[in-house]
Amino acid sequence: MNWINPKSARYAWIIVALLVPVALLNYLDRQMLAAMKFSLMTDIPDIGSEANWGKILALFKWTYAFLSPIGGYLADRFSRRHVIAGSLVVWSGITWATGQVTSYEQLLITRAVMGISEAFYMPAALALIADYHLGATRSRAVGMHQMGIYAGIIVGGFSGYAADHPELGWRWMFELCGLLGVLYALPLYLMVRNAPAAPGSHEPVATTPGGAIRELLSKPSFILLVLYFTLPAMAGWIVRDWMPAILKTEFGIGQGKAGVSATLYWMVAAVAAALVGGWLADRWMQRTPKGRIYTSAVGMVLIVIAMMGVGYSPQTGVLGVAIFFLMVFGFGWGFFDCNNMPILCQVARPHLRATGYGIMNMVSISCGGLADWGFGMLRDRQVPLLLIFGVFASVAMFSVVLVLMIKPTETDNLPAPVGH
Repeated sequence: MNWINPKSARYAWIIVALLVPVALLNYLDRQMLAAMKFSLMTDIPDIGSEANWGKILALFKWTYAFLSPIGGYLADRFSRRHVIAGSLVVWSGITWATGQVTSYEQLLITRAVMGISEAFYMPAALALIADYHLGATRSRAVGMHQMGIYAGIIVGGFSGYAADHPELGWRWMFELCGLLGVLYALPLYLMVRNAPAAPGSHEPVATTPGGAIRELLSKPSFILLVLYFTLPAMAGWIVRDWMPAILKTEFGIGQGKAGVSATLYWMVAAVAAALVGGWLADRWMQRTPKGRIYTSAVGMVLIVIAMMGVGYSPQTGVLGVAIFFLMVFGFGWGFFDCNNMPILCQVARPHLRATGYGIMNMVSISCGGLADWGFGMLRDRQVPLLLIFGVFASVAMFSVVLVLMIKPTETDNLPAPVGH
């Protein structure tokens, strides 16, 4: 396999292609639970309430969040390759085990362990892509990887149909996806390579955990990026985790149609936006070091508009209105999502990228878990959707101010290798 040459320009894009299926499985395994909610609550009646369902969603996020910095540090300190492959094996095994649960407590345990295993993947994967893709292609490369995430959410949306099928059911999906992940782990491990050191780089690889955290938290722009990454992500988790149930309840449609309507259209929009936003950000960076920041801010404004529209849509009684605003949300999300790691590369040294992204995940997903739990309790209390989404929109609007305050300090706009 001579094409596996970490120093070749082509291999930088092969890395992205190898990681896209992993990103797909990463989010497919998460999204299935939301799309098959009613089947699980029927089959496992001791789940009981919306608040308990929110706790299941939240526990995954809290374990994921707590261990994200640890996974990121291990990827920075030792090997991104080993962290990525090991994470895939473990979470795929837990996905299969989820298909065997018979009680609320067992489901809580499997989701918690799922959060532990998946926490190691994303910081390592995005840092590896950033290692291979220098400034001229970084946003586009990250955007292509995020397309795997969006594809996973789309496929997960269709899992509601499998759950409703009398010969398949919700357990079949978890067992199948777990098996696929385990099978893909070996060829992934054999083909992925850690990036060689950049020419002229003298940065020490070894950094103590405390030293890495102190250095990152000493940077005001990093703290601003953590807040910016966190506030709109709370709205994103609500859309991903609760929208299938919201559409089913508010518009009186079946579980399968609700799952597809809640994921397919806005994810297609996000795919397009990741491509457009990555290209726009890389081009904008040729004029100003804040090109990626400005591109992300444009996406955030679209998210604010979309959240208000989604909250209002049940009052129209027209499912198409909800889908339209979900597509606006998806377009804004694609602009936001493809630029988070590239912006981090502008405020943190290369050997702190995975750790930095892990800290961002920790704060963001912890708050996302609170948002899931709180949303479930608010729904139990019949709080109007427009009021709930209005609050999330206001928080997202504040985050636009935060991202515009970030000041790039690290050299990011390096020339791409020949052949990119």
